[in-house]
Amino acid sequence: MKIDYNKLSKQVLDLDTQVKFAGVANNRGEMIASVHKENVEKLLVGDEFNMSIHYALQKRELYTALAYKIGSEKSSITEYEQVTIISIPINSYELFLIITEPSTDYLKIINFIHSSLDSQN
Repeated sequence: MKIDYNKLSKQVLDLDTQVKFAGVANNRGEMIASVHKENVEKLLVGDEFNMSIHYALQKRELYTALAYKIGSEKSSITEYEQVTIISIPINSYELFLIITEPSTDYLKIINFIHSSLDSQN
């Protein structure tokens, strides 16, 4: 069954008031689904946003190189002063990305996404 990434992104946005963005990027760095919280200032726009996707994909490649020793990446959390960026590999060519306020309960979000993806596979 094909997963509706737009629907899942919207569910993540609705899951927690501190989620600012949720979406899925492919391995070429293209957003194939995404939703932004309305009336929230976007800290990264245009090329800056594209760079953040590129860096998330680069980080994923680094972790994949170690998978033979430590297992597959389940999620990655990067906390900055103004936001937290969560990335969750969906498969070998898609990555779920979430941007939240720094104080968000990110484990709740990660568990929700894993549960949603598992139930649809």
